[in-house]
This record gives sequence, C-alpha cells and structure tokens, in this order.
Amino acid sequence: MSGLKLAIWDVDGTLVDSRTSIHEIMVEAFTLSALTPPEYDATRRIVGLSLHEACGQLAPDANAAEIDRLVNDYRESWVRARARPDFTQPLYDGALETLEMLREEGWLIAMATGKTHKGIESLFGAHDIQHFFDTVWCADDGPGKPHPHMVEQAMGALGCAPHESLMIGDAIHDISMGRAAGVYTHGVSWGFGAAHELEEVGAHEIHHEFDTLRKSLLAFEPAL
Repeated sequence: MSGLKLAIWDVDGTLVDSRTSIHEIMVEAFTLSALTPPEYDATRRIVGLSLHEACGQLAPDANAAEIDRLVNDYRESWVRARARPDFTQPLYDGALETLEMLREEGWLIAMATGKTHKGIESLFGAHDIQHFFDTVWCADDGPGKPHPHMVEQAMGALGCAPHESLMIGDAIHDISMGRAAGVYTHGVSWGFGAAHELEEVGAHEIHHEFDTLRKSLLAFEPAL
C-alpha cells in the first residue's frame, strides 16, 4: 500500500459561505436579462454545476441566446460584486483548522469546484489558503459536476487511487461526482444541500459540523 490519503474539497457551501452572495448575484443577473428571478431554493440546487448548465436549469424556457446573455450578466454581476468594499464570502468556522490538520497529518489536498479559474483567483485573494492545495480543478478544466472528471483528474495528478481518496461537499452534485469516481464521500449539511438530499444520492457519511468531520478524517484508513 502507498499510504497516500487524498481529501478532495468542494468550495462553495463547504469551505466558504457563499449562500447569500450567489443567490443575490443570480437574481441580479436574471433581472438584467429580463427573466423571472429564481427563488433561493431553486438557486441552491444548481450550485456546483457549470454556469451554462446551471442557468439552463433555472431558465428552462429560455433559448440559447437568452442563456448566453444570462451567463454573461451573471459573470459581470460577479465582477461588480467583488469590487464592492463590503463584499464578503467568509470561510466557515472550522474550515481553516481542518485544512491545517490535514496538512499536519500528511494528507494530499485537492479542490474540485464549479468555480472558474478567475473565481479561484478571487477566492485565494480573499483567503490565504492556496498553499494547502496540491492540485486544483474547476469548471474550466473539462466536464463539470456531477461528471467524475475533476475527481479523476485530481487523483491522477497526485498518484492516488479511489480507495485512497475521498470527496467532501455540501451539494448532491459533489456526492454524485464522488460516487461516480468510486471514492468515499462526506456530505456536509451547512451549505446548499439538505442532509436528506445528500443521503438520497448516496453520501457515505453526513456531517453537521466540522468537529465530527475532522474526527472522521483522522480515522480514515485506505482499504481496498
């Protein structure tokens, strides 16, 4: 056995509390595109998908040109939002401590996120956490969630097998992606997904606080 352990993290709703900002910006984009804005419950269900797919699900009656405009309006709304002095997407309490623990314990750490490269740059500009991640995969790098591509690429980049790896995320798309890649999955209930939704798509474990997640990670032993 190699002794490797790889933790693959989602970002929005898992490490970073972006619930309010994502919904507010989506509402603004829909308004700019002259479309009926979604309710929060609809927005939370598409977080993690590629932006085009997310917008398509939120506006199923829109044509291709309208979706393209909506995507552009969303991106421009993000640029304006990040420029505001009061804009914030805080790390969840316990997130930094957990990343530090994994590094101290010798884990490899990856990111698999629906954010773009620009979004990741903004994240690292706001939170000095880039040094924790050995590899980063995002929506610009190929098929998005729930396709297993990002998890498979993270494992390949770091030389880890599925039995040595696990996925941590708050949304059904995270869990479905991890399951499709054959890795152990930890669902967290403090973000966009409800615990029962994570259970329904097959999360191996569900955590309601970082304390129990850390204990479970410390107990993880790769097994074929």
